[in-house]
Amino acid sequence: MRRGHCTRRARLAAAAAITAAPGLSLASPPFPTARPITLWVPWPAGGATDITMRLLADIASRHLQQKVIVDNRPGAGGTMAMPILQQAEPDGYTIAQIPQPVLRVPYTQRVLWDPVRDVTPIIQISGVTFGVLVLGSSSFRTMDDLFAFAKAKPGELSIATNGVGTTPHVALEELFTARGLKYIHVPYKGTAEQLLAVETGQVMVGVNSTGFAPLVDSGRLRLLATLAAKRSPRWPTVPTLKELGFNIVAMSPYGLGGPRGLPPAVVATLHDAFRKAMFDPAFAHEIGKYDQELEYLGPAEYGAWIREQYAKEKLVVERMGLSREAADAARAARR
Repeated sequence: MRRGHCTRRARLAAAAAITAAPGLSLASPPFPTARPITLWVPWPAGGATDITMRLLADIASRHLQQKVIVDNRPGAGGTMAMPILQQAEPDGYTIAQIPQPVLRVPYTQRVLWDPVRDVTPIIQISGVTFGVLVLGSSSFRTMDDLFAFAKAKPGELSIATNGVGTTPHVALEELFTARGLKYIHVPYKGTAEQLLAVETGQVMVGVNSTGFAPLVDSGRLRLLATLAAKRSPRWPTVPTLKELGFNIVAMSPYGLGGPRGLPPAVVATLHDAFRKAMFDPAFAHEIGKYDQELEYLGPAEYGAWIREQYAKEKLVVERMGLSREAADAARAARR
């Protein structure tokens, strides 16, 4: 009797210890049943990226059998979600879109996060088509027209981008500053407000991603060139910058990432759901409206791309004099 009593007490004590232990499966429900997942999108609501991300999240929700809520955090060239990701618990309930500026900004500004150290890659989804845009009634009809104006009236050509240190901004620096031409850079938080500024004449030129497609198709904006590797089937008469003799090709691939230390099983669950979502015909149709194509990479391949691209961005920033050290030196020289 005493022996059986002791055995029962030992079993009960062991069970209580397992139940109380933090992080064990008995103490927490399996992912993602506990609560909705938040997907942080570092661009304003209403733009092309926001619209497509919301559709992707909605489709992924069905496969996860859990709601994926999109939350916007615009500003800082598309990097505002990074501090959130850095501080989030690695439980899968906080993820973010990872645009290419995330891999560039640590070299141009002082930030507390690191895109390799602080991100667990989940999936690469797509890239964008960037274009140089003017008002449909503008007298600018070619890139040469822009250069001629900038040469004749230094510092009067106003050009909008979606932020300091973004891919369009880097392309502008290479197009203009490297050739000794001055322009006024007008950064915006996102695509929608930047396109509105071009359309209403607040700025003379915009360099933007494919949220411009409907406006170009309607004739309200004119597309002078794209930053793609080849001409778009949608606008076959519009040249690429590469065709025009500029060694600039930019598609700015993006994907999804979670906080550092995200468990492999959680990564696999999220990857599988979002992979199904991105290949859903409804999503493919939606990004097709903005001249985007699917550019799938799994977690390992996407992680390798992030590391490789992060190293390349350092070389680009240094070559163009955009590093934070160069900025500090320029400020010191002005004092």
